[in-house]
Amino acid sequence: MVKGKIWVAVAALGLVAGAAQAKDLEIGALFPMSGPNAVYGEVFRSGTDLAVAHINATHMLKEPLKILYEDSQALPQPAVVAMTKLVDVEQVPYVLTAFTGVSKAISTLAQRNQVIAVNGGGVGPDLAKLGPYFWNVIPLVNFEVHGMVPYLAEHGMKKVALIYVDDPLGQSILDELKATLPGVGGKLVAEMSVPSSAQNFAAVAAKVRASGANAVYIASYGAQQLQIAKQLRDNGVKAQFASYSGFSVPDALKLPEAQGLLYTTQAVNLKADDPVTKLFAEDYAKAYPGKTPSAYVVNYYNAVLLYAQLAQGVEKAGKPITGPNLLAERKAMKRFDLVGGTVSFAANGTLVAPMQISKIEGGKGVPLEVIKAE
Repeated sequence: MVKGKIWVAVAALGLVAGAAQAKDLEIGALFPMSGPNAVYGEVFRSGTDLAVAHINATHMLKEPLKILYEDSQALPQPAVVAMTKLVDVEQVPYVLTAFTGVSKAISTLAQRNQVIAVNGGGVGPDLAKLGPYFWNVIPLVNFEVHGMVPYLAEHGMKKVALIYVDDPLGQSILDELKATLPGVGGKLVAEMSVPSSAQNFAAVAAKVRASGANAVYIASYGAQQLQIAKQLRDNGVKAQFASYSGFSVPDALKLPEAQGLLYTTQAVNLKADDPVTKLFAEDYAKAYPGKTPSAYVVNYYNAVLLYAQLAQGVEKAGKPITGPNLLAERKAMKRFDLVGGTVSFAANGTLVAPMQISKIEGGKGVPLEVIKAE
């Protein structure tokens, strides 16, 4: 459905490229398209499909680009099966991935087969350590926590309770809060781990109330994070809610109990005057009237556009589009014109970008403060 919306909108603008060429260039994508996290897959695809439409319409590459989507269900085991298919059967050189657990699970296959894996949604700090063929077009959660903690402290919220999903993402946020809070005079007054399948949080709410916390950091995702926010409010928790970029999806922004929640994402200037940002912003607005694209939409648009810019350079050099050649081209190019402006990558393959603190108001994220990249 999302893909259909994008192509209808782009066709109305006269941007759809003709289908005269016989063979497509193919890349892969491991997105959750079923299960409780399917909403993320829809958001991610709204960015990737628009990028493909723009790339093909402008003939950036010698052949049309196509994305082979596989359903990861946001779970490691299905993702490994899907990644094996993309690598061994489809033999794609470049795969989009998301979620910390999924990304870590498929990274070994990426390294072994010299296939580029690009993450635009998972934020665990360990994702910066998965080898040269694993890249992140999203700042990782350590930068998000480092941005949020001082903001909370400056606004009188130094007693923090953490509710975190029992997986690599949740554990990494726990570790970052423990390391960061003492430096601003703060304290982690409660830490509660919940299984990824948990949906009843009345007992957790009671522990939060007893802790005396004046801020509650929610480190989960999908349907579970909505239930945590809702049930905490229903059970009398009045403390300020805070979270990371996982709360920037439509279902979370519209949740009545999440109004006022503070969350971090990378800062993207959608009003930038460069051609890439202008084209993205104008065509997204036509495809989704009245909606503001989340950082996830931008990330995955950029991930596909990054491939096109690298593949274009590889083609001009007369070389095949392979993982090793794409990696070499990224190191040679150094800077890239993506949505929001010109960006660069750290040596570990992670995008360098400023962070932004936003507040949920009226079903939307309202930017409060931009924090410069470290």
